[in-house]
Amino acid sequence: MKKFLLGLVLLLILSACSSASYEMISLDAIASYMEQGYEVVDIREPIAYGEGHIPNAINLPLSSLQQGQLSPLEQGQKYIIICRSGNRSQVASDILYEAGYSIVNVSEGMSSWTAEVEY
Repeated sequence: MKKFLLGLVLLLILSACSSASYEMISLDAIASYMEQGYEVVDIREPIAYGEGHIPNAINLPLSSLQQGQLSPLEQGQKYIIICRSGNRSQVASDILYEAGYSIVNVSEGMSSWTAEVEY
């Protein structure tokens, strides 16, 4: 019985320590999230962003996020995080989630985007 209780206590401690995570979405879900008020944040560097991005996307490079530069993002606004392939957006999503932002991460990236782009 003591082992069971000890195991239960450890399980409760571990579950309390693990943080909730953000949602991963597909490219196909972006429009639906935008209709719900989410804004797109493209974390590619300005040159790549300038080669084509989702219309009205905010450009906030991962390198800036890693230096603690979070503006122009606002707490309370919901964001969709995207990069070229889906790898760096996960790093950016971790940073933003830990900073208290409400985000979803796109599992694919702009390299797979086939809809309209803005230059």
